[in-house]
Amino acid sequence: MTNDIDAFLAATHETFATYKKLSDATGPDAAWQTMLEGYPERQKQRMTPFLSRPTLLEGFTISIPFFERIGMKMSVVDISNHGVDAVLEIQRYCPYLQLCQEHGQATPCHVMCEMDVEATRRAFPEMKGTILSRQATGDCVCLFRYERPAQRA
Repeated sequence: MTNDIDAFLAATHETFATYKKLSDATGPDAAWQTMLEGYPERQKQRMTPFLSRPTLLEGFTISIPFFERIGMKMSVVDISNHGVDAVLEIQRYCPYLQLCQEHGQATPCHVMCEMDVEATRRAFPEMKGTILSRQATGDCVCLFRYERPAQRA
């Protein structure tokens, strides 16, 4: 478990450091776009094993152990309705909050979560992702909604 956390922390520090360097050089919008390059392809490789499951609930549920290994506390709720396969992803602990401040960012949301949701949307065009609440802005949890057309049996 320590190796997972160490690798996660190193990658997170690198992400924030790279964003700061690019942002200082080219501005925040250009930095974000530069960092997004190639991310959808990596996201597709990383997420396909989970999202290829028949339902988002099943896919997100089997991803929980990964998030737990890096210190997150995640729950998933099925909200599927009217032909839409949908889940709420609830993160009770945000490991990015302290790390972002070490790199001069007020909140981690734009660099980490918004980029992740956008990469997922680009990697899986049939899927919608929305950030509904953020611990960084005072909410008690980070809450994400993901939706896609339900698969026909």
